[in-house]
Amino acid sequence: MNATAPGRGIEGALRAMFDDAGVHGRLHVAELHRPAAAVVVDADEAVLMGSVYKVPLTVAYCRQVDAGVLDPRQRVTLPPGGRLPGPTGISQLRDEVSMSLRDLVVMMMSISDNAAADAVLHHVGAEAVDDTFRALGLLRTHLNDGAAGTLARLLKVTGAESVDAAMARIADNDQEVPPGTYDPAWVASTTPAEMGRLLRAIWTDTAASPDSCAFIRRTMGLQPWQHRLAAGFPYDDVAVYGKTGTFGVMRHEVGVVELAGGRAYTAAVFTQAARADRRLPRADAVIGASARRAVEYLRGRE
Repeated sequence: MNATAPGRGIEGALRAMFDDAGVHGRLHVAELHRPAAAVVVDADEAVLMGSVYKVPLTVAYCRQVDAGVLDPRQRVTLPPGGRLPGPTGISQLRDEVSMSLRDLVVMMMSISDNAAADAVLHHVGAEAVDDTFRALGLLRTHLNDGAAGTLARLLKVTGAESVDAAMARIADNDQEVPPGTYDPAWVASTTPAEMGRLLRAIWTDTAASPDSCAFIRRTMGLQPWQHRLAAGFPYDDVAVYGKTGTFGVMRHEVGVVELAGGRAYTAAVFTQAARADRRLPRADAVIGASARRAVEYLRGRE
């Protein structure tokens, strides 16, 4: 455990929770305004981040809006052919879709719409996203074409003819996962520590302008999924803002937990399950449970 972690006792407890859920967990939880007060478990390990990449992409979009490079009201038309596959949103529609660039961002952040995210990335540009990483000190966070790059890599390593066939291939527990499938060097990747830093920048209005940071926080509050981070804080007086990420055996969520008394905590939890089943409720639930355990530990030290 690194120097920012409060002690080995909590680390051992968290590792036991991850083991019990059948996952390899990586975690970074910190008090928002005192980032040195943090609980970490392998928080500096690079990991494939799945749809978590949509958070730094949104920050890059907002910085371009702040600079006058992008107009959030610009209309974007997405024809039915050539859309990035995904389980939600525009990817599932059969007709032409037209909406503003800003609304595409809301779609990608709220329901994790892959087609919307791909369109946003096209307008923002990979170079602008990389510039954002450097400006915010996220030196180990890499885009690698986002979801499009991850799916292209998946097709290559599996040799499958379609994304559906490739996903079915890595979801089969009776087949060996092709080497390189989860290698963070070739796909959108980050570390829990760097996502904690990014969340803190968003919540302290330093990632972009105050108005843009407020927009990002609002979109993270629109996410409907309650089975991961939010599951650990099932109280009406606790607000949870988050963004999930899922790819094969990887299940993640990054977000901020705001308690009734005013304390807030950044949380970045990344897990890799031992099994490839599409549904592993305990692997989902341990994300929230581990974050809550870390928050409770930090509150006890305040």
